[in-house]
Amino acid sequence: MSEIRLTGEQKSFYKENGYLIGLPPVYAPDEMNQLQDGLKELTDLLHEGEQINDIIYWERESKWLYDISANPQILNYVEDILGPHFYQWGTEFFAKAPHSSKVVPWHQDGYYYPFTPQNKTITVWLAFTEVDEENGAMKVIPGTHNKGLIRHRKADLSGSYLTLELDEGTYTEETAVSLTLQPGEMSIHHDCIVHGSPANVSDRWRIGLTLHYSSTEVKCDTTKNPGFKCFLMRGIDEFKHNQIGTIPTKPFGRIYEKYKTPERTE
Repeated sequence: MSEIRLTGEQKSFYKENGYLIGLPPVYAPDEMNQLQDGLKELTDLLHEGEQINDIIYWERESKWLYDISANPQILNYVEDILGPHFYQWGTEFFAKAPHSSKVVPWHQDGYYYPFTPQNKTITVWLAFTEVDEENGAMKVIPGTHNKGLIRHRKADLSGSYLTLELDEGTYTEETAVSLTLQPGEMSIHHDCIVHGSPANVSDRWRIGLTLHYSSTEVKCDTTKNPGFKCFLMRGIDEFKHNQIGTIPTKPFGRIYEKYKTPERTE
């Protein structure tokens, strides 16, 4: 694939709306077939009682996952938003089984991240399956990334993937946009945009991999997230705020103690 960069119009759209979709696929169909095989290798490492959604931050032990996060085309898009100096600090799989009633309630990622400054973090959502409204595509409310952090409350854990959600009345769903994707396509969203996803009412799986990136000026409060590590993706880490991880060598590895974060977000 030849190098593709965001256009001025796309950058302006992201700045105004807090998300981006409609990008060319970063993986061709044959490459996605290989990624599906890789995902099978990774899920074979799950213990009894664990699910694909428990694959959190395994890029620290899996070179296969690390290499996805370091895909040059993905990094081009990230650089066009964050600038030339940034790191990757986490990967997470989000999977919804057919007819799963669980939802991801409306929330802001930045509410959970113990980062300073805010507004310098983005998430790439890479589709491993078709993602549409029927199987629970993520929805965003455009422009809400410019509203600052909004009050959250405890969520109903019986039907939610998250422990917290936005208070009723602090947002409106009227302008929500569904981020539908084909396998190998990706979306990008800002850490403060209001987003969530409904239940999967289809007969199909919905599987996506989230990749988290921050500008090197972003510092994590390790009193709240003591296990935080990052990998410099491009540029120079002149701030040296955070611990740098060691790039793994094994294609498929895992974290054996369940990784605990302040909260996981889609």
